[in-house]
Amino acid sequence: MIDFSYCTPTRYVFGRGVEEKVGELTAAMGVKKVLVVSGHGSARRSGLLDRVLASIGAAGVATLELTGIDPNPTDDRVYEGIEICRREGVDGLIAVGGGSAIDTAKAIAGGVVYDGDFWDFYEGTAVMQKALPVGVVLTIPAAGSEGSGNSVITRKSDMKKISLRTDMALRPRFAVLNPEVTFTLPPFQVASGIADMMAHIMERYFTPTDDCATTDRVAEGLLKAIIDEAPATMADPTDYQSRANIMWAGTLAHNGVCGCGRVEDWVSHFMEHEISAVYGVTHGAGLATVFPAWMTFMAEHKPPRVAQFARRVMDVTAVDDYEAALEGISRLKAFYKSLGLPVTFAELGIAHPDIDLLVERLHRNKGAVIGGYYRLSADDTRAIYELMV
Repeated sequence: MIDFSYCTPTRYVFGRGVEEKVGELTAAMGVKKVLVVSGHGSARRSGLLDRVLASIGAAGVATLELTGIDPNPTDDRVYEGIEICRREGVDGLIAVGGGSAIDTAKAIAGGVVYDGDFWDFYEGTAVMQKALPVGVVLTIPAAGSEGSGNSVITRKSDMKKISLRTDMALRPRFAVLNPEVTFTLPPFQVASGIADMMAHIMERYFTPTDDCATTDRVAEGLLKAIIDEAPATMADPTDYQSRANIMWAGTLAHNGVCGCGRVEDWVSHFMEHEISAVYGVTHGAGLATVFPAWMTFMAEHKPPRVAQFARRVMDVTAVDDYEAALEGISRLKAFYKSLGLPVTFAELGIAHPDIDLLVERLHRNKGAVIGGYYRLSADDTRAIYELMV
């Protein structure tokens, strides 16, 4: 293991009906007026958003709304939110939704208290030190943004999709998680969320750091729990216990605990960000396509951890590392396909991917050589994209 500092200040409130506690949790942040950020109406149609607004109002906190946040959220809505907050004297943010609403709320929270362009943080020309407090009411277990200090935003002018990582500034003050609000999610959205949370774990699991037995086992246990619970949660959307386990796994996948003491990778996320930026695909579905291809490349170039994943997570018994790695990848792809997820560009709905464009954008945005587990050049990432065809 390597040295690390870890703090997760988010208070998690989990269970049936916990959205009724949002008001007291919001008031406890010491705010007087909040901007409530949400998506395209499912939270309102279900009645959840109205319950949240009523709870906040009953606690004596005023509310404004920013609705209609798209998947793969964009900078224009962040600028809109910043302008509202400054004009109206907003001193806190509440996100009601999944990763897109949460990431937008976080970007607004950091931008309001910054004199420059919030995009400076995403470009890496400024470091975020402070932000307005953010609370979360989670509706989609997937991105794990309810427990992380991360935010992903796309700049519309050039469709540049960037992930910002902060240690503390953007970690939500609280996250409210009621598995019942996920009962009406479309199956494909649930499946994509499962792939997303698994990818968050695997980006940390595939590390060059030795002697990480504790976090290895934490990651492996979470992955096996997700794989075990996924069939039940897909078969019966109202199975509370399976939905509860999936929802909590999504949070633990990305609140940082799986990355303690180890170098992380994140190349698969970087590669998928370019796909979803160019083609507008669902992020989790893109990850289900990228990750097996990345692992196949690693089976040829650095197989030990892929083989360990295969044996400990996918129950492969082969002794030879290369053979075990390939069998583990095959089983992972079969698992994704059993959920209705794509594992090729064609299945993702991209008949003729522009691999030259994807590679050029990837390395322009992330550097000439990328990756924590294995350092990848443009020729290497091209080979991985080609494995997805």
